[in-house]
Amino acid sequence: MNIAVLSEPAAAATIAPGIFLDPLAIGIVLGGTAASIVLRNQLRDVGRSLAALITLWRRPFDAEPLLMQTAALERIAKRHGVLSLDRSVIDDPDMAAAVQAAVDGASAEQVAAIVTARIDTRADRHRAAIEVWTGAAEAAPAMGLIGTIFGLVQMFAAMTDPDTIGAAMAVALLATLYGALVANLIAMPIAARLKRLARTEAAERQRLIAPLAALARLERARKRELAA
Repeated sequence: MNIAVLSEPAAAATIAPGIFLDPLAIGIVLGGTAASIVLRNQLRDVGRSLAALITLWRRPFDAEPLLMQTAALERIAKRHGVLSLDRSVIDDPDMAAAVQAAVDGASAEQVAAIVTARIDTRADRHRAAIEVWTGAAEAAPAMGLIGTIFGLVQMFAAMTDPDTIGAAMAVALLATLYGALVANLIAMPIAARLKRLARTEAAERQRLIAPLAALARLERARKRELAA
């Protein structure tokens, strides 16, 4: 008899996952957050922020393979001259631009400036994508609050209808929950990880400046030797 009495409260305490799903609250939070992102950022930055998602689980950028390739190019340049590097196949766009500048006769300082400028431009693109996700983390809780206010207004407007009160209260509470979840479990973690990846890549690419600038010095030194 006692077992039967205890089982009734246990059954009543069972929570169905479906009660945490409310289409209206989801629409308010996700739709409002998306609208805020589009209004606050340029569309190309929004596109970059979405494209950046595929990089989240990649290994951080490592400049070591590029440094090894630069060393190989240096050996070729010492033997055949910097102009022979014009036929080299270089996949990295920053490195390719620097080598091409050295081939065209740019000074070491000019090559270093080219690499530095490209690093800064890349960092600006990364920063714009990060700011989109940071903005989403800021907007989502605010949209949750808007959903809460919307649900409370709907509830107070229908105090005489018990069936409507429950649905309005669900919108009010779940909107706040959705906003907090989107901000703290989606947007902020993405922004933090992209920030770490961008910081690592910028630091690694700084290691390329001196070796690439040295290629330009090789050609000038070789010309002085030939002139002598």
